[in-house]
Amino acid sequence: MQTETQHKQSFNWQNLSDETAYQAWRATKLSGAENCRRLAPVALADLANPGESEQQEIIRRCRMSNFAIYSSPPEKDDSKVRRDLRSFAERFGLRIAEAHRSGGDQGIVALRVSDAPKQRGYIPYSTRAMNWHTDGYYNAPENRISAFVLHCVSQAAQGGTNDILDPEILYIRLRDEHPAYLQALMHPQAMTIPENTEPDGSVRPASVGPVFYPDPGTGQMQMRYTARTRSIEWRDDPATLEAEAFLRDYLATGDPLAVRIRLEAGQGVLNNNVLHNRTAFENDDDTGRLIFRVRFHNRVGEV
Repeated sequence: MQTETQHKQSFNWQNLSDETAYQAWRATKLSGAENCRRLAPVALADLANPGESEQQEIIRRCRMSNFAIYSSPPEKDDSKVRRDLRSFAERFGLRIAEAHRSGGDQGIVALRVSDAPKQRGYIPYSTRAMNWHTDGYYNAPENRISAFVLHCVSQAAQGGTNDILDPEILYIRLRDEHPAYLQALMHPQAMTIPENTEPDGSVRPASVGPVFYPDPGTGQMQMRYTARTRSIEWRDDPATLEAEAFLRDYLATGDPLAVRIRLEAGQGVLNNNVLHNRTAFENDDDTGRLIFRVRFHNRVGEV
């Protein structure tokens, strides 16, 4: 019997005519996703130095469902958490890619309510809900994000829940019901994020590319997507426009294999840039929601 990893290596997801290989991969994928969503978080004794068995379990889950939720001892010292996260990333061979306007100490972004000039007006630094997206969907092709980690330092008083969906599950839904939509979303000009002038006056160039594309290092399926309806241009053909409407409606309705989690202090999600959203939240007077985000150029366990 083939293992899950062997299925991923032998299945060419860009070939929409190989039904035999697809059905074998599909069965393994759905079974693995169902199993993973019932698992407790991977317990880490030390975030900075996960043990060999802990590392392997995180890698196993990321290969099965493209994300792994972990739990580590809470730590309130921001500087220590930043150092620990860098060490954590190194244990998985991950290359930090956070060349970002809000990139802070050690290439780690603090997602919290902020009125700082570089963050003012951007939803991640507010209490507002965030719609479905993958990270770095606006990046140029040579700077695409293949993985990231969200690590909770402190939880909101209310709200701040994330829904997570493996893009490979969405690929299955599309291929089963609307293969023409899937083909349209693989077009090299399917989605364009127009150029944007940053608060410091710098210009972020337009980003043009497919929604589903091969990871440059491994060929594995990656996704760039946002459900936003402003500052985005879709290729002007019927299949693409219908596919965009389908994606937005489907994600709003919800997939049975999506996972919902309200991260607690010390918990995090390491993933291969999965689809995710965030509900609105409220902070109390003493502490606010603080999530550290670190983005990577390569996939988890794929060095």
